Amino acid sequence: MPKDRFKLIASVYVLFVKDGKILMLRRANTGYMDGSYSLVAGHADGNEPLTAATAREAKEESGVTIAPADLRLAVTMHRIADDERLDFFFAPAAWTGEPQNMEPGKCDDLSWFPLDALPDNTIPYIREAIRCYREGMGYSEWGWDSPAMHN
Repeated sequence: MPKDRFKLIASVYVLFVKDGKILMLRRANTGYMDGSYSLVAGHADGNEPLTAATAREAKEESGVTIAPADLRLAVTMHRIADDERLDFFFAPAAWTGEPQNMEPGKCDDLSWFPLDALPDNTIPYIREAIRCYREGMGYSEWGWDSPAMHN
């Protein structure tokens, strides 16, 4: 009997950056890190390219339209906590519309923050991904016993 292959969860994030500021949302009523700041994000649904998943999540959570071709992969993070994930942080070259909170039941604030002055209550791995983005590091490992690695 063949052994099932190991599978990872693919998560996608949007690095909306404008005039030295980044768009962040404060999680609420989700059961995960509520009260902490994160990014517009979600999961690939399967049978969906990552850029399409990212554009879909941007529309669902912020009302902004992004063409998948306008997304550039900025940081990939291999992360472990309760489960193991691959996180893909995309920076859009362009978008249409002004971001607004489209999911008030899951988010109680959507605001722009200086890239170099994130809120104290930013989720730690999100803070690390933003640091990697600012420093041009395309890869990070988070949550492993060994120190984080970057390229």
